[in-house]
Amino acid sequence: MSIDAALRPAQPATGPVTARLNVTWTGPADAPAVLFAHGFGCDQGMWDGVVPYFGDDHHVVRYDLMGYGQSDFSAYDPQRYATLDGHADDILAICAELDLRDVTLVAHSVSTMMAVLAAIEEPQRFRQLVLVAANPYFLQDPVTGYDGGFSDADMTEVAGALDSNYFTWAEAMAPVIMGTPEAPEHGERLTASFCRVNPDVARQLLGTMFTTDYRPLLPQVTVPTVVMQCRADAMVPAPVAGYLHDQLAGSTLVQLQALGHCPHISAPEETAAAIRAHLLTP
Repeated sequence: MSIDAALRPAQPATGPVTARLNVTWTGPADAPAVLFAHGFGCDQGMWDGVVPYFGDDHHVVRYDLMGYGQSDFSAYDPQRYATLDGHADDILAICAELDLRDVTLVAHSVSTMMAVLAAIEEPQRFRQLVLVAANPYFLQDPVTGYDGGFSDADMTEVAGALDSNYFTWAEAMAPVIMGTPEAPEHGERLTASFCRVNPDVARQLLGTMFTTDYRPLLPQVTVPTVVMQCRADAMVPAPVAGYLHDQLAGSTLVQLQALGHCPHISAPEETAAAIRAHLLTP
């Protein structure tokens, strides 16, 4: 990472779709494109520690999920975003408006399944997917033995907490999700981010995220994929990464040393190095 890359300000995109989703970019416009998609309760700023490692030789594009960050909340449509398909369509709309091709799509947490949906819809648009802390189904499936980390009772408890007081839930869960008790500032940052989200938007995305089974879609992905797993991730049991690796034909499984669910926040240098080490070249 050069000093120039670290200091170079991001530029706003100005098309109707990109303005609505607060799309920003940095790096050479004619360089290979890397599109970063953030996870639940966050915004594109969560990639701040990672992006400078790509700014010299990549066209780096970021955006805020609709309803998050500086996206245009007036454009939020509960029906469109009742499933992750609406968010996946946003990814494709960004790529179309900016004429991005051969894109490396780096997605975290809930955005990983948005990336899967987008890649199935338009595989020719993407060079590869990098899925960080991905989980295609958060529930336990006694029929197949799959364990996504949460029981039906857990989900009932989560739903009750969300309906009772989203902000109380966010303050309790964000440090657990971050998973870095030795560095409480990371949990505090995630808590603050969670608490900036409109509760109704948060509840809708969490409901979709926790109850939808995306496992049947995985064999449909033909884009080369990297699966990145952290240690002691409270949201993604270690066997889930192996399951993804098995289901995504030709994928690469990368075990990070970072703890918790958000390595791009707690260990940006390691995360950036792992992504760069597995980038496919033209």
